[in-house]
Amino acid sequence: MSKGGQTVKRVLRMFAAVIMAALATGCTSISYYAQSMEGHVQIMAARENVGKLIHDPSTPEALRARLTSANAIRRFATDELALPDNSSYRSYVDIRRDDVTWAVFAAPQFSLTPRTWCFPVFGCVPYRGYFSRKSATETAAELHGQGLDVYVTGITAYSTLGWFSDPLLSTMLRQDDTYLASLIFHELAHQKIYVNGDSAFNEAFAVAVETSGVRKWLRATGNRAGLRRYELDRRRKADFLGLVSKTRDELRQVYESSGNAEQMAAAKAAAIDRLRTRYRQMRDKRWVGYRGYDAWFGSQINNAKLAATAVYGEQVPAFLRLFDLCSGDYPRFYASVRRIGDLPATSRAQALKTAATCH
Repeated sequence: MSKGGQTVKRVLRMFAAVIMAALATGCTSISYYAQSMEGHVQIMAARENVGKLIHDPSTPEALRARLTSANAIRRFATDELALPDNSSYRSYVDIRRDDVTWAVFAAPQFSLTPRTWCFPVFGCVPYRGYFSRKSATETAAELHGQGLDVYVTGITAYSTLGWFSDPLLSTMLRQDDTYLASLIFHELAHQKIYVNGDSAFNEAFAVAVETSGVRKWLRATGNRAGLRRYELDRRRKADFLGLVSKTRDELRQVYESSGNAEQMAAAKAAAIDRLRTRYRQMRDKRWVGYRGYDAWFGSQINNAKLAATAVYGEQVPAFLRLFDLCSGDYPRFYASVRRIGDLPATSRAQALKTAATCH
């Protein structure tokens, strides 16, 4: 049997087990798993070995150069960041679209707590992912019809947490090598440590590995200009998250007030207007006109969008502080993160925030 055929059979067996578990728990519809299975099988069956593509004379030169960089980044991930040494990101798929999946987030009209969906193997997460933009949009419309705030965003890469050999995707190559390195380090971090049901912990950990890893990689390759650009991007991202955090704090006060629905809706709109005003002021003065976040602020802002942003950002500083406490030693850092991840969910975030040593 061909390697592609073996992959398809393995995927089908895995999804069959997941669907049976879903039937037992009643957690999600069969149609949702069917679209996930179809989308993932198509990608896995289309994989091509990166090494062969690099040496194939018919491979376009631009693609060969990007895959050569990806190979070096992949080796760096294992050799220098102690990330999994497996077959992930050693194959390539041109998916011929701008995003591999689309994530749908939802939150109540007057709450910043996102709705969650639970899945066998992966636990509970604050979004549903679709391989079809149309399906994602239809789900968003259905959730909106239930009175929820919704947010749909395209996804560049996803991780199967080591269940399969995740490939490089054409979406991962659409920016420079720094962006590619950040994606590879981030997704491999999910394979290293993943705590079921705690997306904020998982994503912040992966961002911390991504951030420290990219810095180390840029230094190792002598790319000083790239490192300066990356650090500037990180400062802007911190500024952005600070604006979002301030607005989230304002909205919490609104939602915890004794106001009626009409009053809360007006206060919510005013808080979001202030967020946009603060952004424009920061962009034009502190950022000297840099417009990289204009698209985010130019589209609808609601509780679902603010919740999605918080998932990927709020705990990152605590993880980076722990990394420093571990003296930049990745195995020690992973061991410390794993111990915190084993704590009860109610005490996990506080333990991370107050960690004084690298255990």
